[in-house]
Amino acid sequence: MKLRRVVVTGLGALTPIGNSAEEYWQGLIAGKSGGAPITYFDTTNFKTKFACEVKGFDLGAFFDRKEARRLDLFSKYALVVSDEAVKDAGISAENVNVDRVGVIWGSGIGGIETFQEEVRGYVQGNGTPRFNPFFIPRMIADIASGNISMRYGFRGPNFSTVSACASSTNALIDALTYIRLGKADIIIGGGSEAAVNETGIGGFNALQALSTRNDSPESASRPFDKERDGFVMGEGAGAIILEELEHAKARGAKIYAEVVGGGMSADAHHITAPHPEGLGATNVMKNAIDDTYGVLTYDDIDYINVHGTSTPLGDIAETKAITQVFGDQAYKMNISSTKSMTGHLLGAAGAVESIATILAVKNDIVPPTINHSTPDEEIDSNLKLTFNKAEKRTVRAALSNTFGFGGHNASVIFKKFEE
Repeated sequence: MKLRRVVVTGLGALTPIGNSAEEYWQGLIAGKSGGAPITYFDTTNFKTKFACEVKGFDLGAFFDRKEARRLDLFSKYALVVSDEAVKDAGISAENVNVDRVGVIWGSGIGGIETFQEEVRGYVQGNGTPRFNPFFIPRMIADIASGNISMRYGFRGPNFSTVSACASSTNALIDALTYIRLGKADIIIGGGSEAAVNETGIGGFNALQALSTRNDSPESASRPFDKERDGFVMGEGAGAIILEELEHAKARGAKIYAEVVGGGMSADAHHITAPHPEGLGATNVMKNAIDDTYGVLTYDDIDYINVHGTSTPLGDIAETKAITQVFGDQAYKMNISSTKSMTGHLLGAAGAVESIATILAVKNDIVPPTINHSTPDEEIDSNLKLTFNKAEKRTVRAALSNTFGFGGHNASVIFKKFEE
């Protein structure tokens, strides 16, 4: 069968450097850092005392008290960005068939804040089981996609993907596949995460995964820098409207870019560490190119938004994989890690970074990798890692990488839309 073409017609973002897709993009190209001391709880006894929090967004203006009581923060973030994306795409019950509009959403952890607070209440109550009746519906990771569908009455495919930090990229790949195969006309794909709390920070500290650069939070996320010491926790959400091309054209929708391929693979190596030679990363990028079915070759990729978490092992493995996959083209393309600005949004990272990738393709601007000062001799110095300043260039096609604990790898490719 002939696969249907899929395009992007709407975007929504809530991030540590901007509370809309446009604010987020402006923050990216300005090289803005979202790192700052944590305001959500007392960090006195924690190794890491900073994160990339969402700033200055009034959730109280978006949700009434009754609705707010029923939602974990990660679901609130999901509804905020979905609302922006739906409005941006111009979708309404009058111009779409709601039975063919779906939601596929990713979250690596789900309602961790709800879980923490309910368990804390149980312990403080001396074991008396007085749990909130909304405890389970607030906590479960799939509830965000359900909440989005209920808000708009969308009755198409609806589920959530959980693959740690690859979760929302997997959501986008599934959305691409469902639309390609004719199982939906439109899917809201994306992800949300809200793990800047005692449990999230404490848990990742125990893994020794987080930076402890407490004296300089704004410069702590420093992918590819020799002095990097771990990732910086971020939070927020990203929503992307994926739509079948002819359907989008029929309703006069604007088109940001075309989604042309997605790849998946497993490291099958370690619960948290990447394969040292980047084997899983190599396979996933090859798989993504193969999934374009000849629309693109390796030489057509002008930009990679890398996973680039600012961890000692991960950054080395990913750059090795890029040189193995792309050969000479690896030195002609731009590479950058926008986690240097947003921190690591865990399960929401893929969606938020895909928005950066889409807008790089649309605007022919590559956002930078900020906070770089000291080269790492184990990272190929001939790669164009777009240090500290955005770069203007033609971006014909771009790839976004996300890799998760458990060895989950996912990559998605966007290109300029052409008839």
